[in-house]
Amino acid sequence: MRPDRLNPLFASADGLKGVGPGLSRPLEKLGLTRIRDFLYHLPDRFVSRRVLPALDEGAVGEQIIIELTPVEYRGGGSPRTPFRIMARDGAGNLCALVFFGRNAGWARKQLPLEESRWIAGRLDQFGQSLQIVHPETIGSDGAAAMGKVVEPVYPLSEGLTQGRLGAVIAQALTHVTELPEWIEPSLKKREGWPDWHEAMLAAHKGEDGKARDRLAYDELLANSLALMLVRASNRRAAGQVLRGDGRLRSRLSLPFALTGAQARAIAEIEGDLLQPSPMLRLLQGDVGSGKTVVALESMLIAVEAGAQAALLAPTEILARQHFETLRRMLAPTGVTIALLTGRDKGKAREGILMGLMDGSIQMVVGTHAIFQDAVVYKDLALVVIDEQHRFGVGQRLMLTQKGRRTPHCLAMTATPIPRTLTLAQYGEMDVSRLDELPPGRQAIDTRVVAQERLGDVAAALRRHFETGQQAYWVCPMVRESETADLAAAEARHADLAAIFGDDVVLVHGQMKPEAKDAAMERFSRNEAKLLVATTVIEVGVDVPNATLMVIEQAERFGLAQLHQLRGRVGRGSEKSVCLLLRGDTLSEVARERLALMRETQDGFRLAEEDLRLRGGGELLGTRQSGDTPFRVASLEQIQRLLPLAHDDARLLMERDGGLVGDRGEAARLLLYLFERDWGVQLLRGG
Repeated sequence: MRPDRLNPLFASADGLKGVGPGLSRPLEKLGLTRIRDFLYHLPDRFVSRRVLPALDEGAVGEQIIIELTPVEYRGGGSPRTPFRIMARDGAGNLCALVFFGRNAGWARKQLPLEESRWIAGRLDQFGQSLQIVHPETIGSDGAAAMGKVVEPVYPLSEGLTQGRLGAVIAQALTHVTELPEWIEPSLKKREGWPDWHEAMLAAHKGEDGKARDRLAYDELLANSLALMLVRASNRRAAGQVLRGDGRLRSRLSLPFALTGAQARAIAEIEGDLLQPSPMLRLLQGDVGSGKTVVALESMLIAVEAGAQAALLAPTEILARQHFETLRRMLAPTGVTIALLTGRDKGKAREGILMGLMDGSIQMVVGTHAIFQDAVVYKDLALVVIDEQHRFGVGQRLMLTQKGRRTPHCLAMTATPIPRTLTLAQYGEMDVSRLDELPPGRQAIDTRVVAQERLGDVAAALRRHFETGQQAYWVCPMVRESETADLAAAEARHADLAAIFGDDVVLVHGQMKPEAKDAAMERFSRNEAKLLVATTVIEVGVDVPNATLMVIEQAERFGLAQLHQLRGRVGRGSEKSVCLLLRGDTLSEVARERLALMRETQDGFRLAEEDLRLRGGGELLGTRQSGDTPFRVASLEQIQRLLPLAHDDARLLMERDGGLVGDRGEAARLLLYLFERDWGVQLLRGG
């Protein structure tokens, strides 16, 4: 259970003044539902303002605070026309306070005529007149205005303003109290870090690198410690020695000889399976490096030893793809394999459940459905988790409780991960890397094409289809958004269907599973020539006859995701092409990213370059795509502080008694504070 002293920090945000039903929804979009969430919603930056006695002492473009008196209302008759309030300073200079949208009524209430108010905002010029667009009204209290000289700028969602969010965060900060110290004392002194409560207040007050580093370090320490607790618990667990005799593996009919990297990984896994403690291993393999074969060989070792194996996939599309691939490869062995997803009902589901219970089903592939309470295994000894980054450690722990003894676990990812982030996300695991591609794989011809040449691309598609080959077209969004000028998959599908008719199918994450499967089935059978999709096809789709990939607005994707999408082609013997359609304006980072895609197909190099490009401050897609498990620590802080946190966690576990004693109790608080308490639960009595 969570320690009582932390309960106030986990109280619902509903208890804060001003947080009602109208504000709850935009707050939830930011993950802000409890006091703790607001504390760790740190400012992106700070605005420094200068207090002016008169408007003519300010510079255009400057952030200012000034006392003004409204004298006239103008416009605002409709939501499309701006509402202006003419206001004068003490010297008689005029300035227009401009509001767009449906803010006229609110502005009149906040700024009554002939009553002075302190105003904060950016001083601009429109024609010959000064103006402040959407100013912040501080009120009539000059002391309050002085408190706005340095003000945090927080990440927002639609329906929130800086003023409203800042007011709620200010209330949350009143709940900050002293907590016992969990950082090793000499390290804290050397780095000059403040105590936790001081760091929290300082991080919201102004630019304070020491405070931000302290809070980021706390998160990294919590993560490192939790992963070490998982590893220590795993070593204590009673596992099952799996000794295969090779009789099933020798019957496999593989399409190509194993690479050296595959053979090395299989040997490492085979060695792990012979140990009494359960395996915890991550298999990193670039696109097309042959992870599935390594997984299959590993699962066959379990079956040869008389046990069962399960493969967990994050999506139904990927689960079905794996099932079909494994079923074909297993045909000569006689091994029974089943597919179990949330869609399976009735007698078919009952038959699978009975087969798993009595052991007649030796392998199962599926989604989360394979570790629901109703699913019971006779002897589950090996769990393979594909696309591990899409599952939390807690979910993986649930799966490993399905065996009579703790099953061995092989996690796989097709997303090459920089070594720094591998330690951050998989610090409890041993790592195998598949850094060779099977022989015969051809390089993919990658080209960058301007978006304005869509007509030429459509003509190239027609020529491509005439050769009997297929293609993908990937769009960043499902529907057009008022706030983002992105190509929508549905609209693009309609455009291309108008040219190519029924040869075009659509797949995106909001479709019903049956419709999605039907479209994928048509494409897999070459009954459709073009698959228009969102990034739902990033992993798992394997159609060797598809040799052309078009990625629209490619500059909006990170390197790792572009590499994954490109990897959907080049899976057969024919030459493959990837077209990266770019917009008119490119940032320097986007330009370098696209150049790297043309230059190399080494996913591990691209992952390191992606981290370098984003480490300088461009966090495009980092938190959204799950590249890191952290909310507070930036990529730069991860690279700089994670080695310290890892060493500190090891000292705590090996020298300082783990979670006992004063520092150990403080570390227990830390784990709960960052919701890594699954690490605590692994301890007896935790």
